[in-house]
Amino acid sequence: MGFKAKEQVLPARQLTLIAPSSPSTAVAGKLGVFPWDFNEQALTRARLMHRDWGQAWVLLGESGETVALSDFADLVYGSQDPLHCASAWLNLESGHDLFRLKQGLVSARLLDEIRSRRLERRREQLGQARFQRWLDYLGAKKGVERQVLDPLHLEWIEQLIGFCAGSNSFDDLTAGLRQSLTQLRFDQNRGDVRERLVTLGHLDPHQLSSIAGTPWSYGFSAELTAEAERLMRCSMQAQPGDSERRDLTHLACVTIDDAETKDIDDALGLERLANDHLRIWIHIADPSRLITAGSPLDLEARRRGSSLYLSRGLLPMFPSKLSSEVFSLKAGQRNPAWSTWVDLDASGDVTASGLCRSWVTPRYRLTYDDADELIDFAPPEEADLSDLHDLLTTRRQWRVQRGALLMDLPEGRIRCRDGQPTIEITEPSPSRDMVAEAMILCGSVAASQGIEHDLPLPFRSQLPAELPSAAQLEGLGDGAVRFAAIKRCLSRGLMGTTPAAHFSLGLSAYAQATSPIRRYSDLVVQRQFAALLYPHANEEPLNTESLQTLLQQIDTAVREGIAVTREDQRHWQQVWFEQHANARWPVDFLRWLRPQDRLGLVRLEELALDLAATCPAGSEPGDALVLEVAGVDSIRDQLHLVANVSSGR
Repeated sequence: MGFKAKEQVLPARQLTLIAPSSPSTAVAGKLGVFPWDFNEQALTRARLMHRDWGQAWVLLGESGETVALSDFADLVYGSQDPLHCASAWLNLESGHDLFRLKQGLVSARLLDEIRSRRLERRREQLGQARFQRWLDYLGAKKGVERQVLDPLHLEWIEQLIGFCAGSNSFDDLTAGLRQSLTQLRFDQNRGDVRERLVTLGHLDPHQLSSIAGTPWSYGFSAELTAEAERLMRCSMQAQPGDSERRDLTHLACVTIDDAETKDIDDALGLERLANDHLRIWIHIADPSRLITAGSPLDLEARRRGSSLYLSRGLLPMFPSKLSSEVFSLKAGQRNPAWSTWVDLDASGDVTASGLCRSWVTPRYRLTYDDADELIDFAPPEEADLSDLHDLLTTRRQWRVQRGALLMDLPEGRIRCRDGQPTIEITEPSPSRDMVAEAMILCGSVAASQGIEHDLPLPFRSQLPAELPSAAQLEGLGDGAVRFAAIKRCLSRGLMGTTPAAHFSLGLSAYAQATSPIRRYSDLVVQRQFAALLYPHANEEPLNTESLQTLLQQIDTAVREGIAVTREDQRHWQQVWFEQHANARWPVDFLRWLRPQDRLGLVRLEELALDLAATCPAGSEPGDALVLEVAGVDSIRDQLHLVANVSSGR
């Protein structure tokens, strides 16, 4: 329509005769030729004022008539010539509020319809203005106060946060929001959207996407916090079963942990029996003394599955006041515990064992460094730790003889101190090996006791693996390169209600039972034994079917936690490499991850990290390379490392 219109082919039913024509007259292809012999300026001058249209509406509305287009032109313009017929048609065809044009006939609209049309048009105008404000806001590179955004825009912000977290897809977004992302050329790029939300101040640049919607994202409710306060007050009062606890406070024991650890859930001790026989004691915290199955705090712990140790701190399974105070084995005070005793023969095999609820009083709280000194120097007045280390070293060798794999290496981990990422390297040490072996021993005893009493437990297992030959491993040299060749052959650990061998631990059966403050499945182990050993508590052990259902719930929560922990380390690695983007490091090639993409695994010994990097084609395990940052963007979750052959090698 008009002078600048493009030609279109239309069905005849859509054509309206405006000016007379005859078979001898060619149909005009555009305005400006017969019978439209007028120009654009004349058509513009022919337009009527709103008042003139209103007068015509009153006249036509009062009569209630439906008139032909030429008669309508005569009514409003006082002329039926082509110019005024064309002007009338163009106005009516554009959707006039006062009149309706249908099949060449014109009628006046009812008043209610006019009001409805005007209201709808006003809404459209407001919607377009609102949409434009959103485009201006999201397309800007600086933030605006949140209160300036209207409720719809705030809702869209929340949708985008969910989109960045992966909790909804692009297609899940509302139509208007999808349209805005397309217009701004964000489309389905989560990284670009995340970057913009960070720029506008709606996202913490270090907020983890995978934590959204999980129990760790909202902390503990006011009701759960109040319940934790109540349990703290009750902790000093007698609880059911306390009178049957075995008093082991006379036996010396110590706790050994990192200096910053607050939730202390294990202690070790040595009892000297007749004939110089040494008995190992492993004491584990007992949160089930206060946390009953099915209680609000128990259900919340089940939803979490475990505590999360992230770069910026701990997200506990139980409220911190409970996990670090009431449940922890505090030095110098009487603590409720589950205690496992073990007798070993000269080879390290278990000759006798048992477990019970107990009271224990750790003498000292030691750091790993403190414990290493006591093991090394073995002062006569503190000989227990050195003797305990010797016993557990013998036990470790017993497992090695049965196929256990020992792959101790320094382990690097990103920690965030005062907002800055640092690399914290944990070195293997005598005390760390001793504590780890004691925990494995405790899990082995728990499994054997469960089998002996036909008690369903969350057994941990690992399928046998076919490892490289001794000659192949010898050719790789000791350390990370050899361990990488072994690890690629191992299958993922399994958890189920049926006992089975654990390949890499060298055990016929195993059940984790040493961290009930941090792992819900360990708390389940304690409850199963409590129901077995103390049946008068009117609680039956879970049967296999019920336990399996519970383990499936726990496994889902644990997988969520693993995803959060991995993203946390990946993100802070990216932040660290952003701050060291110009550095170069010597690395060793370990193995190929995707050789077709030249993606390999390298060991950065200086940081004790195994990293994925683009590597030279044909790289072999043990090759010395030099690592550098090719690209990194922590907000967009991008890190590209490249390892090249050193020019100096």
